[in-house]
Amino acid sequence: MNRTRRVWLLAAIFILAACERGPTELRLVAPPLPMDLEIAQSLVALLEQDGDLRLTLTSGSQSGETALDMLLAGEADVALVSNYLPYRADIATVMPLYPSVLHIAYREGRDVHDAYTLLNEARVYAGEEGSSSRLILEKVVNRLRLPRDAFSYVDRTAGSQLNDVDVLVLFAPISATHRDDLVGFKLFSLGAPAEISNGSVVDAVALLNPTLRPFVIPASTYGGANTAPTVTVAADKLLVTRSDMDPAIIYDLVNEVWRLRPALAASRPGLFDQFDDSFDVSRSTFVVHAGTQNFLQRDKPTIYERYSGVAEVLVTLIIALASAGLAGIRILKRKRKNRIDRFYTAVIEIRNSVSLESSPADRARARQQLRELQQTAFDQLIAEQLSADESFQIFITLSKDVLEQLQ
Repeated sequence: MNRTRRVWLLAAIFILAACERGPTELRLVAPPLPMDLEIAQSLVALLEQDGDLRLTLTSGSQSGETALDMLLAGEADVALVSNYLPYRADIATVMPLYPSVLHIAYREGRDVHDAYTLLNEARVYAGEEGSSSRLILEKVVNRLRLPRDAFSYVDRTAGSQLNDVDVLVLFAPISATHRDDLVGFKLFSLGAPAEISNGSVVDAVALLNPTLRPFVIPASTYGGANTAPTVTVAADKLLVTRSDMDPAIIYDLVNEVWRLRPALAASRPGLFDQFDDSFDVSRSTFVVHAGTQNFLQRDKPTIYERYSGVAEVLVTLIIALASAGLAGIRILKRKRKNRIDRFYTAVIEIRNSVSLESSPADRARARQQLRELQQTAFDQLIAEQLSADESFQIFITLSKDVLEQLQ
């Protein structure tokens, strides 16, 4: 018997172990930029420590449209892309992580007064063709109405230096590691901080490109490269996925990243300082994933909770109206009862006014008063001032009995 029990116990343990769900694994497209790759690696490492969700980086690094193609091809599950790509109906935003800022720097000693003198006859390095740096720069150039042939792009091969570059354009998160790239350069500002929200050029760029927003790089962030505040534009770096991804998995992913925000902020000071659980997705190029919507609305009342207060008020009003109606009915009945009581009193007074010694004329006058009283009662009954109930029947019976007595 004991052996049988042990067998059943072991079988139950094996069944429970088989039913236990392991951590969900998602494939993250490895970003090509070193800064983005370091952040992705930090996120992978933090999720590896605990939790029911894991991230793994793909073997090849891709960005932009190519990264989105990998999602749609099923080669990856989530990707980090800048919020500047064209809209795609089959791609959804999971959450914004951090801003990518446009850094426009010119070589020290170059005579720069405005955007025209900045780019006129300049050799510009803005990353590879189709990169985010070039796309954002093109938007700014189009807004400033600069001729496209006023400058030329320089391709930087592996191991080459920036000695032949006049203008450097970098679209990346704020980081002290960029100081090395900006040695010998000065950051170019698109205006003064006080001009923001006052119809400046950077406001126009943000207005015509809703995914961009004005951004101020504080003074001395990059040492001598920006001794004064630098006005530029920024776009959010988005974590995106396929639109048909399970909402429960995306909800867990957002919840895990939000849970790890203190560790992310500690490893990247100034990068995640404004990242909280009420992040804004209104500027997202893509639709917001259903799992993200569920996370953002997790504390909002349900439709039953939202209208429970209204229902309570309605029920209270209905009860109050019903009570008032019942009270009105009782008052009306009481008034009609008071009226019929006066008829009772009048009948009794007429009866008491006649005795055995009364003359026939007095008796005839009493009978006439009773008939008039009955007529008055019937008139009030027709006018609904009296109720045709038992009290009225008692009055008719009483008046008839008195009439018979008077005869």
